Amino acid sequence: MNLKRYISAKTISRIVLFTGMLLMVSCDSGFEEMNRDPNAYTEPDIGSLFTTSLIRTVGTGTEDRNRTNIKYLSGAMQYHATLQTFWYGEKGIVNQQTGNFFETAYTSHMRELSVILEATEDNPELVNQNAIAKIWKVYVLHRVTDAYGDVPYTEAVKGSSELMFKPIYDRQSEIYPMMLAELEEAIGQFDASRASFGGGDVVYGGRTDRWKTFAYSLMLRLGMRLTKVDAAMAREWVVKAYNGGVMQSNDDIAVLEHAPTSGNTWNWDARELKRESLPESNQGLGLVKMGKTFVDLLQEHDDPRIPFYMTLWEGNINARQSQVLSETTEPSLQKGLPNGYDPGTISEIIPGWNNGMLAEFSEPNTATIANFSTPSIILSYSECEFLLAEAALRGWISDTPQDHYHNAIRGNMESAIRYPNSSVDGVSITSDEIDDYIANHPLTGSNEEQMRQIHTQFYLAHYMYLDFFEAWSNWKRTGFPEMAPITYPLNTTGGRPIRRLMYSYEERALNTMNVEAAISAQGPDNYLTRVWWDAE
Repeated sequence: MNLKRYISAKTISRIVLFTGMLLMVSCDSGFEEMNRDPNAYTEPDIGSLFTTSLIRTVGTGTEDRNRTNIKYLSGAMQYHATLQTFWYGEKGIVNQQTGNFFETAYTSHMRELSVILEATEDNPELVNQNAIAKIWKVYVLHRVTDAYGDVPYTEAVKGSSELMFKPIYDRQSEIYPMMLAELEEAIGQFDASRASFGGGDVVYGGRTDRWKTFAYSLMLRLGMRLTKVDAAMAREWVVKAYNGGVMQSNDDIAVLEHAPTSGNTWNWDARELKRESLPESNQGLGLVKMGKTFVDLLQEHDDPRIPFYMTLWEGNINARQSQVLSETTEPSLQKGLPNGYDPGTISEIIPGWNNGMLAEFSEPNTATIANFSTPSIILSYSECEFLLAEAALRGWISDTPQDHYHNAIRGNMESAIRYPNSSVDGVSITSDEIDDYIANHPLTGSNEEQMRQIHTQFYLAHYMYLDFFEAWSNWKRTGFPEMAPITYPLNTTGGRPIRRLMYSYEERALNTMNVEAAISAQGPDNYLTRVWWDAE
């Protein structure tokens, strides 16, 4: 974000890369000619840079993103529960790590992307790479603004060439139109006669048709964000995305595959759950359990994803030996831990509590969902169908809401086949189970009741993807499903789920004037200040 940020990180690689970026853009032509070594590296390898940006953004190798997704947002959305206090989002406790995702997004996720955008600008030979980089920039920064509100956007990628180390903070009301316009511009740039990233694109292999579909699907997501603050603008962009062509099946899913061979290839969201939070050696006494709100909803709906999502601790012991015990994934045996308690307060609702009782509560299933090789789903067909169900319910498109609703549920359940051990007895989701579930879940009732059904299913589905950023954003927009109140003594939100993350302490110290201007414009820097699109 600024020069001091790189120095204070004490990471030599960052300083070396930063210095190299400055050298690439600051030398005048005469100096270049005089000092050029014909055998030296002179152009950025944009394919490798794009690979790095994709991997870091999705979460491998950047713990701050995963900690935010798991320890703040999965707890805030009550998918998981813990008796530990360092899962700050679950209990609404203020901690300086709330700004870690902000720092990581700009110093890691955007770092390579800045070089790519600069290297491909106004180059007709690299028009496809430039378009894809623009789309990915919107993906990266939409999560930042959704989490924090007003953030750097127009000056977010100028650090290498224009020494913009104290960027201004754009208003979210200005960022969203810019992001949507940038997606539209990028879509219009694609040229089938030109090359693309090829193997450097570890998501779509450089296929511009897939990136166009991804861009329209992201446009659908961003357009729907605006329903509370500007319904007319929301409708305009949702219809434009629908007409342009969003994802049509699970074949269109944006996914980064992982392998269990080493930490550099793992799914780090699963790593956060499996390696650090519920090691099998704890025999059911690990740090994280499934949340009561989530488990109760799944059981209320007789959901076939229960065995896929969770198990009793004995099941995770056996998963270590690549076995699955069906008796440990039996849906009726699963039990969620209430949110908002610690070892000293849990006895308020569970009399006679002792720590050994933790073993009675369900854990994320490490054979499937919390497996190191679980794929990272970046944006799904299922999500598109849920949002189109809402668009149809609003009358923005002429389709039948229930058709999209059922497509969304089916698409989510069928996407389980991508996961390790997904076909094993005891966790598999069969075609008959999917058919029965859909038959038992018609979309009926008033508009509000149908909205509740759509977005409750959205919530249940997004555990499949460990995408708690998106579940949180969608909950903020719709209010579904309701979260249980948090009564923890150190809670700072009056028992309500967090609606925003706070700026990083370091950024507040080093870019003080611009951070203070953002706070003055949007409201107090706390968990309850609503971002622009999250209007009451």
